[in-house]
Order: sequence, then structure tokens, then C-alpha cells
Amino acid sequence: MIRKIVAGLGAVAALFIVILGLWRVADPTLPDCLSMASRGLVPISSERENRFLGKVRSDTGNCRGGADFLALRDTPWVDWSNYWGTGGVASLSSWWQPLTFLAEHLIRDGRGVDGALMDLERQRVELIKYNLYDNYTFETFVKGRDGRSGRILDTWPEMRLGPGDPLFEVVGGDGEQVCTGALIRARTLRGICNDLRNPAMGSTGMEFARNASFPATFPTLDIDDLAMNRHGGRIGPLQPDPQVISRLLLSRDQSHPESCNAGQGLPGNQADASCDYRKAAFMNVLAAYWIQFMTHDWFSHLDEGENAPEQMAMGCRTIRVNNEIEPIGADEAAQIGCRPEARDYAALVARDAPPERFEKGDKTFLARAPKTTANTVTAWWDASQIYGYSEESLKRMKRDPDDPAKLLLRPERAGKGDTSGYLPVFETCEGNAQGCVPDPIHPKWAGQEATAFPENWSIGMSFLHTLFIREHNSFVDAFRDYAAEPLNARRDSGLRNPLFPDRVITHAEVSDEELFQIARLVVAAEIAKIHTIEWTTQLLYDEPLFLGMNSNWSGLFAGSKRVSAALEDAVEDVRKSEDPMIAGEFYSVLASGAGIVGTGANRKGYRYDLTEYANGGTNHFGSPFNFTEEFVSVYRLHPLLPDLIELRDVADPDAITGKLPVVTTFRGKATDAMREIGMDDVALSFGRQRLGALSLQNHPQFLQNLEMPSRTDPATRILDVVALDLIRDRERGIPRFNEFRRQIGLRQLTSFDDFVDRSLELPRDDGPVAQAARAAELARQKALVQKMRDIYGTHVCDASKIISTAQTSPDSATLEGEPGTAFPNDCLGHPDGTEVDNIEDLDTIVGYLAETTRPHGFAISETQFQIFIINASRRLFSDRFFTSGYRPEFYSSFGLDWINYNGPEKMMEPEDDNGHSIEVLPMKRVLMRNLPELRGELEHVVNAFDPWARDRGEYYSLDWKPREGAQGDVSFR
Repeated sequence: MIRKIVAGLGAVAALFIVILGLWRVADPTLPDCLSMASRGLVPISSERENRFLGKVRSDTGNCRGGADFLALRDTPWVDWSNYWGTGGVASLSSWWQPLTFLAEHLIRDGRGVDGALMDLERQRVELIKYNLYDNYTFETFVKGRDGRSGRILDTWPEMRLGPGDPLFEVVGGDGEQVCTGALIRARTLRGICNDLRNPAMGSTGMEFARNASFPATFPTLDIDDLAMNRHGGRIGPLQPDPQVISRLLLSRDQSHPESCNAGQGLPGNQADASCDYRKAAFMNVLAAYWIQFMTHDWFSHLDEGENAPEQMAMGCRTIRVNNEIEPIGADEAAQIGCRPEARDYAALVARDAPPERFEKGDKTFLARAPKTTANTVTAWWDASQIYGYSEESLKRMKRDPDDPAKLLLRPERAGKGDTSGYLPVFETCEGNAQGCVPDPIHPKWAGQEATAFPENWSIGMSFLHTLFIREHNSFVDAFRDYAAEPLNARRDSGLRNPLFPDRVITHAEVSDEELFQIARLVVAAEIAKIHTIEWTTQLLYDEPLFLGMNSNWSGLFAGSKRVSAALEDAVEDVRKSEDPMIAGEFYSVLASGAGIVGTGANRKGYRYDLTEYANGGTNHFGSPFNFTEEFVSVYRLHPLLPDLIELRDVADPDAITGKLPVVTTFRGKATDAMREIGMDDVALSFGRQRLGALSLQNHPQFLQNLEMPSRTDPATRILDVVALDLIRDRERGIPRFNEFRRQIGLRQLTSFDDFVDRSLELPRDDGPVAQAARAAELARQKALVQKMRDIYGTHVCDASKIISTAQTSPDSATLEGEPGTAFPNDCLGHPDGTEVDNIEDLDTIVGYLAETTRPHGFAISETQFQIFIINASRRLFSDRFFTSGYRPEFYSSFGLDWINYNGPEKMMEPEDDNGHSIEVLPMKRVLMRNLPELRGELEHVVNAFDPWARDRGEYYSLDWKPREGAQGDVSFR
């Protein structure tokens, strides 16, 4: 018997050797795969300066990407984008279809996608470990408390409500503060009590945190020797000149300026108006307005529409000529188009006294950033732009007086056959009878439609606010219809009152106020889900990010309840560990398998135990949650907007009936535009038109001469928003581009030439047309590099000046996070005393728009994406309503099903998309429910943020081709 077993094992081994030999012949990268496997998993860096920079060893990359990886591995950009399966059809390499789960992950495409996911997860883990800088609690994060590491702490005295807060006594006053009762049942107005033991965390008025270390912020203040070495006195609030950068480097050039009229279009919205802009083929204008709708929920620096009262200059003062700074004369200012007399109001500052310092070991730390600003809305994903974030904003939110569970809409277009609801307009009481109560609004908001967050209002905001208020009301109607059925009326709704947690609340017993709060929870969760699995997967249109974003929401194993449940149990145990590596890094990895939504929500015995259950699924990773200044910076996305909206009619969707200038839909003008065009045609127009690419020389011209009619001072009445973006980043201490990348674990650049996409220079046998197009794009990029050099300049470098300790320099560091031998110096790898580009002075906005080398299907740059990696996860990890509170006790069973199924019942797309069987996505369902006239158009749509007439083609195609039935669409001519 033993001999038979040995013989059998020998035969198996022989067969394995034969298979391995055949595999090696078929796949010459196999030896490198075995070499990579022999090293095992690369450990997380124990020192910030030696962290993973997205760059892997040659054998690792060759196993995952082969020749394409090897050809581009010496660039500063992340490697995973050159792995197999991470791009379009051309990135696919497998010559057979695997029959098993294991084989699927062993073939080339599987290795490439898995490798990309591992690289991305490692970056996220290290970002969470090294890039959390809270302005209130950083000293505790570094030192720990009561013998516990700061990285596992989950309560902070700085997150208590203060004595002046109206709910101070309710949560416990001077004693232990714990939110109870009604404060934990639903989302609160100011965002307090999301975390039951840190009532103030994420609430209105809390200061923005940082992702860059405090000494690296505010480089113009000269508080840090490294910053002075980096910039050599060359930068300042207006240096390089922001208006010059706006006009020469960021503005859209026009081939026929008379047809564009600086973004003002032609009289009567004529269809033959035309404004040139670089287009992204795979995202539509609806996606552009969506992100503005989101940022209004997440952050604001304004106090009721106001900045600080002090005025500041806007530039148009100096320009670099032959590498020397010279004043701008009147003639040159006119030629450039800038305005030396322009002024705007300075940013609000929360604290600007010199920060305290503390020591640990032999190191000295700043306790906070040199200046801080406050987030004047809640930091939670709670739809506060609709429902309010302060007492003033609450008064602007209109409840339906005839139905307290609903929000107010009016049939403004009933005379045109459209009986659906539209937003009411703010009440100013001008000419009205006595007793009228005006809405609390800034004068510039007069004439606008009423909503909690009215700043930066446009037709896009009007559309999305109206759509989701309709969705709120649709949910209310659907809940009531369900509850009205005799059997359902007596059934348990799943909802519970925390004061009486064991008492069942039937559907018939749910009050109007309870239903309103359930609807708010549902709408906020729908919005978060749309953003996570629909908007983001179109913004980052490739296989790794499709898998990553869906796992972020529901887990990699969402199809297996048994595996998901086991992972959720493991995640809960890991979260409680006293080891910061387990509770932090390991937790983050496991949560990718379990999914954030529902983490901790399925535990047995849940009965409103405040400490163990309702608050038990969150993880703050040792630092209270708020958004960061760096997060705000990377969401400066003005190039997404076209100058003109291509108007369409549902009756004839292929035709463009007019060109509506975006600038004519701002503030109160949006009201008339929405009522004239109507929701259906606005949606169709947004859905079919491509948005602008995030690149240099692609900002709308109308933003450079934006009228501010409510202002009385002539110096402030015309605003260059593009220049203001640069100034705001400088005011708020955003590190310049190269140090920004070093701070967040990306490789530095060594010259402006690094911005040129090296893949354009690779030989490809794809025909003369494609080759000519690549040559033209290469020439365009090189011209832009020279323009950056002309504006930012060069200097003779000094290798004795160390410029950063955030990471070791590329010329001395090995790959995959192994330690290097030196920090970067002023020469950035060039010989001492040579002339080098002033790349350290490059503004972060300019830098990330200049990134032409991006992963396949990325509308944003890898620098922007790196900030997204950490913050997108944390806003879910930290929110109990998406973790342990994602339960029927809060949402009701009907509400939870509505979110999970994207509506009252689950619907599947009839065909696979990019190789995946998918549900009809949530934004598409919201549009179909609330704009029924568009059902025929939306039947052809998979992702609502992909241009509705585009053929999605094979495997993440970026081609601009019409789908079946839309060949007549004029935009494809």
C-alpha cells in the first residue's frame, strides 16, 4: 500500500513537473512569479520614510505585467497601472479561460488585477498609518494614553460637547459624555452623536484635519528649514503669480473665439455656438455636477456664504521672463487678460497663533498646523446639503406643510404638462403682506430655489437637489403603500425606539416624523452607495477599481453570506485588539473582504447596548474623523464643466436644440432655466454630453471673469475663480506638488519633463493614423512642459540642502519599501551645481492637472487618487450609520431593503458588463423612478455617469462610439 501511495505521489509530481514545464514555455514570466512568491508578502513599512511608493521589483512587475511593465517601470508613476488586466482590451493577455477559482487568479490577467489590488491595499494601509494629522488630538496619537498606543484610542476629551453647547447637559455635562435616547436614533442636524462617546466628532464647526505632516504645511511661512531649502525663497502667496498661471497655463484656448464668446455663447442659446474643450469620452456632465453636489455635503469653509472681511490682492503683478521675475505692465496685463486691480476676500481662519510643540523620544513635533480652518458643514455623509447642518440652514429646508414626512415640491411646470414637483424659491418677503417670514439667506441667494446649502448654486445643483427630494418623497409613498396592506400594517417594521428597545413598532405605528427621519437615512445611504459603486467606478474606469470600490461597500465576498459573516466576525475581533498593527493595518485589509457597510451590524444580541453594539462597528484608527485640507484641494475640479450645455429634447434625443451657457444658470438664474427646460430634458442633456478632461489648459473661460453682482466694491465684482483656487490652497497651507506627493507615499518628480507620458514614445504597430495622433499629443505635452518651465523657472541646485525627510530619494531607495540611504536634496538626483527645474515650487493643482500618465480609465490623476484612497474609506469606517448602525432598528427593514436592492425590489441588467453580472445601479434606478419619461433612454444605460449614447464596448473601452439606436446622435459626427 505504501509503495502504491509513493508511486501515486510520484506520478502526480511528475505530472506537475510536466505541467509546470509546459506552463513555463507558454508563459516565460513564470520564473519571476516563483521568485516573487518565494519572498512572501512584503511587510508594511515600519518607518514613514521607507514606505511603499507604488513601485515594485522587476520580477514582481514582470510576473504581473510583462513587457509593458518593464518598458515603463523607470517612471515616477505607480506600477500597477501597467499590469495585465488593469487597462482595456489591449491589457488582456490570457490565452485560455480558467475553469476554477484558483486558475482564474494564476493566469496573467488574474495575477495583474490581484497585484493591483494588493498594491492599492498596501497604499491604503500605509496612508492610514502615516497620514492622519488631527489638529485637536495629534499629541495623543503620537504619545498614547494610559499605557495604550495612540493608534488604537477611540475616545478623546477634545471631542466632547463644550459647556456652551445647548445639548451639553443632555449628553452628560462635565461627567462622562454619552449620547442616548433620541440623539442616537437618527442623524442629527449638526452631525453630533454620530459617535456616541465623541459627540462633537465630525460635527458642524470642527476644524479640518490634515493628511500632510504639520511642518510640511504652509511652506511660505518659513517655519521649517526643509521648506526653506525646498523653495529657496522663490514662493509666496502671489508667487508665482496666480493670475498668470490661470491665463497662460489653465485657460481653454479657442479656435473660434467668436463662437464661444468667452463662455457666454450666442444670443438665444443658438445651437451653432461652440466652445472648445478637451473631453473625457467615458464620463458625462451629470458626473461633473454630481461631485459638486457631494462636496456641498462634505465640506465648506464659508460662514453663511461669507469669507473673512479683509480683502487680498489676486495677482497680475509679476511674470517670469528669461528666468527673471519682472513686473507686469498695463499692456502686458491686457494682452494676457489678467486684472491687477482685482481683489477678493481672504479665507476664514479658526486658529493662527503659533502651535504648541511636544516631544517624544528625541523628536519634537508640532501639536497642530500653523493655521487651521473650520468645516462649516457636517463631515458625515448625511445629505446635509439637503437636510441642513445648522439652525439657519434648517430654516431653509422646506418641509411639506400638508405632509410632515415629505419635503416641499411644487408643480411649477403644470401648465406645460409636467405635474412633477420642483423646488420652491426662497422667501424674501419683498412686496408681501405683513406676517411674512423671510428665509435666512445671503443677499446673493435671492431668487434661488430653497435648500439648506445654497452656495455656488447652478442648474446642476437645482437638478440634483430636486431629484433627491423627489426620491425622499417617493420612498415615503412606497413605505406607506407597503404599510397600508393589512398584513404588513401589523408586522414588525424593524424600527426601534432606544428608550423602549424591546417594544416592537409595527408599520402602522411609524409616525410621520419617524418616517421623515428614516427617509433621510435612506437617501443619505443611497447617495453614498451611488458615489461609491457607480460614480467612482466610472471616474476610475478599470477592473481593479470596479472590484475595489464594490468591495469597499459590500465586500469582496458579497456573493457568499457564509464567508462574509465569518469575515465580519473576524473584523470585529480584530478591531478590539490592543496591538495597533492588528487593529489598524490588519483591520483595514480584512474590512476589504467583509465590506464596510454592515460591519458590526449583524452581531447577535443587538439591543441598543450603546457601548458594545450601536457604536461597535466603527474604526477611527486612533484619530477623530474629519475631512482634510488636502482632500478639499484635490476636489478642485472646475475643468469638468463645459462652457455650454448641449440642450436636448426627450422627443428627439439625438438632436442638439441649443447651447445653454453654464454661466447663465448660476444662482437665481438657475430657477428660470430649470422651469423653462424641465427636469427630463435637463437630465437628458447632462446624460448625453461629455464632461471636460482634468488637464492643463482646460478651465472654462467664464470662470476667469465671473461676475459677482451682489458685491458693491468694483475691485471684487469680477472674480478669477481659477486664480482663486491657487490662492486658497496657498492660504490653507497645501504643500506644493512634489512634497505633497512625498507626504502621501508617492514618488517625487525630478523635472518638468517627467510629466510627459512615456508610453507615447513606445513603438507600436497600430497604423499611421494612431501614430500621428500620438505624435501630436507628445508635441502638445512637451509644449506644456516648456510653458511650466517658463512660468516656474529653474535654478542652480545645491546638493548640500536636504529638502524633505518624508521619504528617501529615488536614487538611493530600493523598491517595495526597503530602506534607502539618503533623503532627497535640492538637486533631485542631478549633479551638484547644475541647473534644475523649480519643480518643488509647482502648485499642487497645476501638478495633478499636468499628470498625463494615469491608470487606464482614470479621470483624475494618481496624486488626487492617493488622497481619495484614505479619505473615501475613513468616511465609511467612522460612520456608525454605515457600520454597526446599518440595521433595521434605525433604517427599518423596508428602508434597508430599499438601499440594498436599489429600490423596492432587486433588478439585474440583462447582459454582463465588462465581464460582470450586475444589478441595475442605484443612480439609474433613482432616475427611472423619478423621471419616468426617461425610462426608454435609460434602458440602454448601464452606468448613469457614462455618456448615455456611448457604446461601452469590450472590457473598459474608452472609445467614443455610438451605441445601437444612437447612431444619429450629432455628437458622434
